[in-house]
Amino acid sequence: MELAGALQLGELAAAFAALPVFPLFDTAYFIVSVLYLKYEPGAVEMSRKSPFASWLCAMLHCFGSYILADLLLGESPIDYFSNNSSVILATAVWYLIFFCPLNLFYKCVSFLPMKLIFVAMKEVVRVRKIAAGVHHAHHRYHHGWFIMMATGWVKGSGVALMSNFEQLLRGVWKPETNEILHMSFPTKASLYGTILFTLQQTHWLPISEANLIFFFTMFMIVCKVFMTATHSHASPFAPVESFICPVFFGSVSSGHTSHHHDQHGASHEVSHPPPPPAKSKEELNEGTRKRKAKKAE
Repeated sequence: MELAGALQLGELAAAFAALPVFPLFDTAYFIVSVLYLKYEPGAVEMSRKSPFASWLCAMLHCFGSYILADLLLGESPIDYFSNNSSVILATAVWYLIFFCPLNLFYKCVSFLPMKLIFVAMKEVVRVRKIAAGVHHAHHRYHHGWFIMMATGWVKGSGVALMSNFEQLLRGVWKPETNEILHMSFPTKASLYGTILFTLQQTHWLPISEANLIFFFTMFMIVCKVFMTATHSHASPFAPVESFICPVFFGSVSSGHTSHHHDQHGASHEVSHPPPPPAKSKEELNEGTRKRKAKKAE
């Protein structure tokens, strides 16, 4: 029974990995990506003032990961735009979300139950892109582990990593919102996922690619759907990171506290007031002139 169950699970994972993402899952990916663009402050006003700039931002949200991956691998950054079907589909989604009469399309796709379905479908595409990025980099650089991880990472979270450049197109400059400094859950999950896929691709992780795609996709779907449904920004990795990071990388708060304690302790050790400041050279010369004047009188 256990062997039969394992075989059925393997067949399910293989069928899931072979499931085509175009056009159904790609449409969901584009819908969620453009929705996040519309949530940005000033995005609606920009679409009215400069539709072309709004369209460029939407294309970056939809295809930013492909652009970054092509740049890393020394390929043309506009190579993916030769896929006319995907570009036309993403353009149609952008137009309907921003310019549909009575905002009907936006109201339908932003309705929470519908949005949760699209979010789950987007994670299917994200994991496929991570796996494809690692596989592509492995084909080009067979022993380049870090190249595989970098390519898979930008494939999974390229939109977030390009957020500052996308902000510039909208006339906004917020360097403090750099995704490297403040990683969101999808960026961290893409990083951890690309490490797993790199280990699997180099045969250090004893699991098939289909099974890894299946299990990691289920993990991403559960996390993202729960976070979207509860409007939560808390990362599921936070408990583990709060335990591991202070051990390996130290604690910022403890260092700051000790520094403050040293200063505070030093202030208590010095009980006498500080000596008066020494007189400057000009003040000494002035005093000498006054004494000479008194003697002359």
